[in-house]
Amino acid sequence: MTSPQGVLEELISWATPESRKADLIEARTAHLSRTGEIFEDDRQVVQRMATFLEWYVCDRVAPWLQKTPARARYELALKTENAERARYFRNLTETIHSLFEVISLAPGRVHVRDVLSDVEFDVTERRQLIGLTRGDVIEARLIPLGREFHFSTTWCFHPHEAAEAIRLEGKRLRAGTAQRTSQALISDCAQRSLKADRYRQISVTRIYDFKNTTL
Repeated sequence: MTSPQGVLEELISWATPESRKADLIEARTAHLSRTGEIFEDDRQVVQRMATFLEWYVCDRVAPWLQKTPARARYELALKTENAERARYFRNLTETIHSLFEVISLAPGRVHVRDVLSDVEFDVTERRQLIGLTRGDVIEARLIPLGREFHFSTTWCFHPHEAAEAIRLEGKRLRAGTAQRTSQALISDCAQRSLKADRYRQISVTRIYDFKNTTL
């Protein structure tokens, strides 16, 4: 059986031919302006590029398609491939990109709560998530598959000490007292994650102080 992650990689390959290099570079610049510029010596450089590509194919409306690449590839599969293949690509039009609190872990399963919507999910995950513990908050993308959910190929791990501040900011957003969108909070947290990696001499609680916008 084809894995959701494998279909996602196939979608990325389909949506990033050499002929679309200029659009890819423009989109990358816009994405990193929101989530934080990265450098070759950053520990997160590979993960951040993978996160960008997932956003590029699943969330961004491509100017050359007037829809997301995920939607375009699904519509193509409906016309040219079998129903099972089409369903796999349809799943990539329904992904959930958010900040998730880890409620519990078990072999092959992770139970999470969406910090931005307060909805809980049981996620099938057979890869070993080294260092992930109960109470952590991660940025991730969930791919639906039937009645199950799977993680995509990449995550942004936030320090355990930052979890409470992120949960409180998510609560403020749900209550309507945070003057920003859900995506803006995800991007803000991504920037703070980079800073926590780079500036080890600054406390995590200070970096994730959402009243502080000058770090």
